[in-house]
Amino acid sequence: MTVIRNVQAELSRFRVRVLVASIVMVVCFGLVAARLVYLQVTRHDDLMAQAENNRTAIVPIVPNRGLITDRNGVVLATNYSAYTLEVTPSKVANLEQTIDALAQLIEITPRDRRRFKKLREEAKSFESLPLRSRLSDDEVARFGAQRYRFPGVDIKARLFRNYPFGEVASHVVGYIGRINAAEKEVIEESEDPANYRGTDYIGKLGVEQSFEPQLHGITGVDAMETSAGGRATRRLTTQPSTPGNTVKLSIDIKLQKLIEELYGERRGALVALDPKTGDVLAFVSKPTFDPNLFVEGIDQENWQLLNESIDKPLLNRALRGTYPAGSTYKPFMALAALALGKRTPQTIINDPGFYMFGGHRFGSPENERGGLMDMHRAIVESSNVYFYSLANEMGVDTIHDFMAPLGFGQITGIDIHGEVRGVLPSQAWKRNYYKRPEQKRWYAGETISLGIGQGYNSFTMLQLAQATAILANGGIKHKPKLVMATQDVRTRAITALNADPPVNLGYKPEHVEVIRRAMVGVTQGGTSTRVFAGAGYLSGGKTGTAQAVSLGKNERYSAIRMEERKRDHSLYIAFAPADDPQMALAVIVENAGFGSTSAAPIARRAFDYWLMGQYPSEQDIAAVKLGQAGAPIGKPRLAAEVPLQAEASATPAVPASATAAPAADLSRR
Repeated sequence: MTVIRNVQAELSRFRVRVLVASIVMVVCFGLVAARLVYLQVTRHDDLMAQAENNRTAIVPIVPNRGLITDRNGVVLATNYSAYTLEVTPSKVANLEQTIDALAQLIEITPRDRRRFKKLREEAKSFESLPLRSRLSDDEVARFGAQRYRFPGVDIKARLFRNYPFGEVASHVVGYIGRINAAEKEVIEESEDPANYRGTDYIGKLGVEQSFEPQLHGITGVDAMETSAGGRATRRLTTQPSTPGNTVKLSIDIKLQKLIEELYGERRGALVALDPKTGDVLAFVSKPTFDPNLFVEGIDQENWQLLNESIDKPLLNRALRGTYPAGSTYKPFMALAALALGKRTPQTIINDPGFYMFGGHRFGSPENERGGLMDMHRAIVESSNVYFYSLANEMGVDTIHDFMAPLGFGQITGIDIHGEVRGVLPSQAWKRNYYKRPEQKRWYAGETISLGIGQGYNSFTMLQLAQATAILANGGIKHKPKLVMATQDVRTRAITALNADPPVNLGYKPEHVEVIRRAMVGVTQGGTSTRVFAGAGYLSGGKTGTAQAVSLGKNERYSAIRMEERKRDHSLYIAFAPADDPQMALAVIVENAGFGSTSAAPIARRAFDYWLMGQYPSEQDIAAVKLGQAGAPIGKPRLAAEVPLQAEASATPAVPASATAAPAADLSRR
């Protein structure tokens, strides 16, 4: 019995052990099954993506940058492809030795080394940086044969920007440059940072910067199958990039080039507008610079030449240079007098050649005839005394409130970045501008010089051109714009950019007509008569001579005795034809003296080109450059027959295929 009970106990324990083991096995198999369900069902998509990522690499396809053209379809910015020798510093053991060894195979100039050094300072060590660009096929072959010797060095095909006209319109077109750290942060925080993956260069100035989103395009991607070692074996899928749009400017590049040539070595700015639309027809700043220098990263030597030059070639004088308006301000002062009821056209003011106020003598140029002045004669003969007294009657705040809607001392809103406001003085402005209490007070004597565009007045040529266009257009104000339209490279669809609606400033037509008639008188018997002799159209204008530096109380101005950069500026504003203005402009030639000697001749040639289709003779261009021109000399040429030549040095040998977009579709309308 004892044996039987022991056997039964053993069987019972065995059954328990079997049951426990079975439960453990069931639990284990359940866990395995649950894990399989979790991996195969719940995390299927995630694990599939990880597996796919382990065998694939996503390579961005950088889009071709859009073209920039003038109003007639002439290409001002394009692309070309070239081979580049690139180095990844983090993968190179001894960088200097590697570069020296590469120099035995491929020519590497000191400029290439300086540029590479500058790029290294701005970039991260793991980034691929160009050491030499535009490699020939022979150079590519020589490096290919020795490639095994240079880990971390590779040949890449890249797109480069090219500006065929070099320095012409460089401040308008702008340039591209390598993305810096600050710009990378902005891109990473933008709505679509992925669109700039693989992109190394963006617009830095002018239209290239302001219309970066339209010009850049949409980045594509290649999904590549990779080996365990990370090498691409085959392309799985591809999403092609979308090239950037073509951007059509309103400027006429032939007119722009002519005006820049007329300046010669002189400094200054000119803005020409269509008064009926606000389109910018010419936007000149002299001196200029070659934007091609920036395409591959400008070297230190050229940067210093540009940045430290006393002539400031990088300064866009038309947009950012501010100057006293001089006597070109007088027509607007006269319009204010009429609109505000301060004077009638028939009001007579005696001009003895000086104006006394508060014991101070405000003078006039020695060539002014003086005498009894009504409004018409005061503008035609540019009477200082007439406008000194008018400014005193109006007061600084009244002047400010009338001039602000005309755009003086205001941001015009032109469609490129960097515009400055200038100064349209008022009592509030002075209180805010100066720090010491005695400087904050406005003195009545400070108002007098404002009437002739001097004193604290400081405006851009863009502002002065806009005000002239408003006057020419009967008081209707248009916002200036440089870009007329964009074109989709693939569909060729043209999209006109919406312009802001015009604003009617509410001037009485008879008041505007008084001023316009007086400005016509300036060209028919006034200060610019000699310059516009024989013109095939009637124009209105106003000369101006503005002080570059203030003179002492008893000091008399003498251009001969003064340093060149302290001499007066030469200004001119104008519109033509007088009865139906098609162009309004403002021009300044720095330190060039009277407006009739340097600024007005440039305006005359601009009108001749735009209205008559005439291009000045070589003899005439030479005279204008020297400030020795009046009416055109020599036989003018037909503008259509004068070839428009790009800079030979700026034209690449290998164009990119994507640059063959049909610029002709953007022809002048």
